[in-house]
Amino acid sequence: MTPDTPSDPATRAGGKPYYAWWVLGVLTLIYVFSFLDRTILTLLVEPMKADLGLSDSEVSYLLGFSFAVVYAVFGLPLGRLADSKNRTLLIAAGLAFWSLATASCGMAQRYWQLLLARMGVGVGEATLSPAAFSIITDTFPRERLGTAISVYSTGIYLGAGLSTVVGGFVAAYAAKAGALDLPLIGEVRPWQLVFFVIGAGGILPLALLLLTVREPARRGVSGRAKAMPLGQVFGYLKQNRATVFCHHGAFALLSFSGYGVGAWVPTYLVRVHHWPIAKVGLWLGVNAAVTMTVGILAGGVLADWLLGRGIRDAKMKVGLLSAALWIPTGIAYPLAPSGEIAFLLLVPTSFCSALATGLAPAAIQEIMPNPMRGQASAIYLFVANLIGLGLGPTAVAWCTDYLFQNDALVNYSIVLVGGGAHVIASILFLCSFRPYRRSLDRLAEWERAAAVPSDG
Repeated sequence: MTPDTPSDPATRAGGKPYYAWWVLGVLTLIYVFSFLDRTILTLLVEPMKADLGLSDSEVSYLLGFSFAVVYAVFGLPLGRLADSKNRTLLIAAGLAFWSLATASCGMAQRYWQLLLARMGVGVGEATLSPAAFSIITDTFPRERLGTAISVYSTGIYLGAGLSTVVGGFVAAYAAKAGALDLPLIGEVRPWQLVFFVIGAGGILPLALLLLTVREPARRGVSGRAKAMPLGQVFGYLKQNRATVFCHHGAFALLSFSGYGVGAWVPTYLVRVHHWPIAKVGLWLGVNAAVTMTVGILAGGVLADWLLGRGIRDAKMKVGLLSAALWIPTGIAYPLAPSGEIAFLLLVPTSFCSALATGLAPAAIQEIMPNPMRGQASAIYLFVANLIGLGLGPTAVAWCTDYLFQNDALVNYSIVLVGGGAHVIASILFLCSFRPYRRSLDRLAEWERAAAVPSDG
């Protein structure tokens, strides 16, 4: 992990044609493990509730709010560091921090202890994506950016799928086994053991892989990178406020639906259709790892294909496609008469949900000057995670606890939260096309005025 050094486009990817894809692979694998740490809780809801005596609302704060608030708040200064400091070192520090915080979840004996540990995971993971988006943008040409960031974003579904499979089997084991005695730690429940395994298992191999990633030269920057004053960043965002409002609002609502619904689908299949938890974990894990991974890659490839044919706002148009196509099956599967029918309807829903996931950060990179990209990404992640991860799972829980007042009606909560979010997101995407094209023109003007090479 070397300091910034200038390089021309031919050597920017390490002088070898496959090096850029190696960098992308390493960053994606780290993202997989970050999402494994982040989402493992969704399959441990019932054993945690039983051991700690929690309500659905209390669980939802663990699933979303406790993580999302610190992730969003710490993401802003960490995104600023990503615009001027060594990004690979920043990721390495975050990796160590969130892995230790995940392991500490396994030592929690009280609700507040688990809440604090989850907040620690959020602080560590806030280092990753702003720095990773910036590295990828400086490693790949613009015409491949949608595909590259979509590949990176497959970590969401690969990690979530892996956590669902592992969590399902752990939860099934927890239902049969009692407490375990670990050396130096003492008695732990089976659901706590999984945090030790996941938290400790990834640090060393991922750190060694990260050593192979060199800090790339920054495109669109003349000389050594310096932190852009916050006033200039917010001033530029204000000039693009219509684009920012539509972009952040639409993608945050897709995140709101994705996190909110995704957090409770396992519980829905258990409560409403009485599936065993191991079956839920296996089926949903395969769906996330296969269907949603294919969906996110398809979205990136489609956006780059459209861009190559002169459709400059291709990323926003694919976002609209994702939001609108989700609605029919997304509303139908929670109301299905059986678990098997629900799962069959969930597959196309999951594909449509994943289409636009990688395009939100790619669109930010496309319209922002290089010295502002880490901060702009952090601001977007601040909004998306507060609305999506912070409020999504809790919105479903609140509907179940306070509107329907019946745990067995969680499926209606899923319909209300998911369906409403996608309708509004579709409207915002429709309103985004013209402002987004103006923002692309504004970036070209900024780069001409700054006398720096463009990213094309």
